[in-house]
Amino acid sequence: MITKENILKHVSAKLAEGTNFIVDVTVKPGNKIFILLDNINSLPISDCVEMSKYVESNLDREVEDYELNVSSPGLDQSFKVLMQYIKNIGKQVNVVTKENKKLSGKLISATEDGIVLEVKSTERVEGKKGKQLLINNINLTFNQIKETKVVISF
Repeated sequence: MITKENILKHVSAKLAEGTNFIVDVTVKPGNKIFILLDNINSLPISDCVEMSKYVESNLDREVEDYELNVSSPGLDQSFKVLMQYIKNIGKQVNVVTKENKKLSGKLISATEDGIVLEVKSTERVEGKKGKQLLINNINLTFNQIKETKVVISF
């Protein structure tokens, strides 16, 4: 049986050579293997093709048949690993907390402890006329985050 751990072992060995990183590996019933890769800059399709060939060279279809799909995560998918947060520092993101609070702002930093999100809002400030632009940095741990997605703008 093809396992996620076996695929991760092969993928990790190959990725040790470069700047790509694993976002996710899924093995579904019927040996349908899905590998999501990314890169801190951009992931060329040739890297996906190369990884696909590498994984195929380490699996034997004669022993066990499988379906293999190697790709990068779509822009509409939520972040799964720290490196995706690091890649998107300085970009606008939407965050949903586990309490279903929705936040939108600029991703300032990301570490293993969590993220800092710069959120702008206009609010009434006591002693001031009209609404004022307020900028707050919000610290969130990964345990507080349900999902984070980059804001797609054209």
